[in-house]
Amino acid sequence: MLTIGRLASYAGVTIRAVRHYHQIGLLPEPERDASGYRTYDADAVVRLVRIRTLAEAGVPLAWVRELLDADPAAFAAAISEIDRQLRTRIRTLREHRRRIALLGCGDSLAVPAEVVDYLDRLRAIGAPEAVIEAERDAWILVAARWPEAIPAFMADKVAQLADPKVVRLYRLVSRLAENSADDALLRETADAMIDLFEQAAARGELDWQDEAMPDAAFVRLLDSFVDGVHPAVGRLRELIAERGWIGWNRVERRAP
Repeated sequence: MLTIGRLASYAGVTIRAVRHYHQIGLLPEPERDASGYRTYDADAVVRLVRIRTLAEAGVPLAWVRELLDADPAAFAAAISEIDRQLRTRIRTLREHRRRIALLGCGDSLAVPAEVVDYLDRLRAIGAPEAVIEAERDAWILVAARWPEAIPAFMADKVAQLADPKVVRLYRLVSRLAENSADDALLRETADAMIDLFEQAAARGELDWQDEAMPDAAFVRLLDSFVDGVHPAVGRLRELIAERGWIGWNRVERRAP
């Protein structure tokens, strides 16, 4: 007869594993002998080896009892089902690996691929990382609220980058990110923004703002986020208000 330590040694498991299998009912727990010790026989070694083999093969312990006591047909059916589940898990893990691989930089965390492409285009025109990070976080918010609209939003933003006035504005903003106290630069930036507002209004491009972003409370949330990004934003909002415009993510002329 075997002690628990010898049983574990013969079966290639730990004593802790034996006790765990006792606890969950996979391995019957023998009565104690006159000295108060549990002793095991050869059948216990065989069963424990079978448990260990199934566990090492990736069979969930919840299935092990059924397999140990199954006839050949039931065993084959159970193994097929376990294999199906494992293949599903493998596909899921491969998808997780694919998505992790896309996170080569922080830009791709929580934003769609279209936004990552747009941020790369901003880098290409010289926008510094402080500006990129602010844009990225704003688009995380937008993508969470209107995920279905992101392709259209990004197509519009990419098209805007073909306009030299938009590129100039981003370059001015990039300079402000490093020197927000330059009042002349702030005024130049505000003038550039007004020029673009007037251009968009003349083309009728501001008419669809409510349709594109119908949630006024969310637009206010975006505006509050932008206000906290950089101290220059508050001053720019004052300057564009002086020039007759209000808003940030949704802009309109001030009422007379």
